[in-house]
Amino acid sequence: MTSAQPDAPERGAFSSPAEPTAAAPESLLASPDMPSQNQITQEIVDYHAAAQRRVDAGEKLPISLHDFPPYRSSLLRHPTKNLKLVDPETIELWSPAYGQRDVAAIEADLTLQHTGEPQGERITVRGRLLDSWGRPVRNQLIEIWQANAAGRYIHQRDQHPAPLDPNFTGAGRTITDDNGEYLFTTIKPGPYPWKNHVNAWRPAHIHFSIFGSGFTQRLVTQMYFPGDPLFPLDPIYNTIWRQEDRDRLIGIYDHDLSVPEFSMGYRFDIVVDGPDATWFEPEGEH
Repeated sequence: MTSAQPDAPERGAFSSPAEPTAAAPESLLASPDMPSQNQITQEIVDYHAAAQRRVDAGEKLPISLHDFPPYRSSLLRHPTKNLKLVDPETIELWSPAYGQRDVAAIEADLTLQHTGEPQGERITVRGRLLDSWGRPVRNQLIEIWQANAAGRYIHQRDQHPAPLDPNFTGAGRTITDDNGEYLFTTIKPGPYPWKNHVNAWRPAHIHFSIFGSGFTQRLVTQMYFPGDPLFPLDPIYNTIWRQEDRDRLIGIYDHDLSVPEFSMGYRFDIVVDGPDATWFEPEGEH
């Protein structure tokens, strides 16, 4: 169940400027006649309607549509050959490593990892990791990574003219407790441009990685924020063709989680399997 996020630096990718970086897949599709946002939005509407017709005719579709034409670089990212099982011990020898030490409590607070205060709106994100029966999944490593408040990642590939924040790296991790609960304190990320089409912007989001018992069991998803006006415009979000499934990726504002005079609170529960499972990025998509 390994996967890789479709639009942002992979785990372990916060690299030094001296290291070579491959071109972003969407840049390989860039051309002077790139489609407009109106064209992409209409394609999204049309493909959602076509998916519903296929389901009404008795076809069973996955939660997210592969080869989703509005998401132009999906053609370059999904597997084109049959997937093969890998030896878990071998793959873990070559997999990227987040760190070689125990998880420290401070790693769950992305606002305290530098000498100064990061810029932006502080938020608290809390939730539970659950199985399909609603039972807590204990002692699980959860990692997050995100853009800063200006919508910029610390990564070579991200070169759009938004400021970097010297006091915000945008990565953290924690372990779920006996109730399957996790808690992060961070900065609300900003939207950012990408080159899928003319004037393309991604809704603000935080990437979540859940590890299971090994790297080859890793699941990756994204948490969005309620009321984002970019939702109907974003082809990545809309590869998930049913609204009810998209809704499971939206954090819920929870006033009881807000810390007085410090941060706004959001709840984001993650279900790892079953009919109510949170959407995870498809296996092998890279």
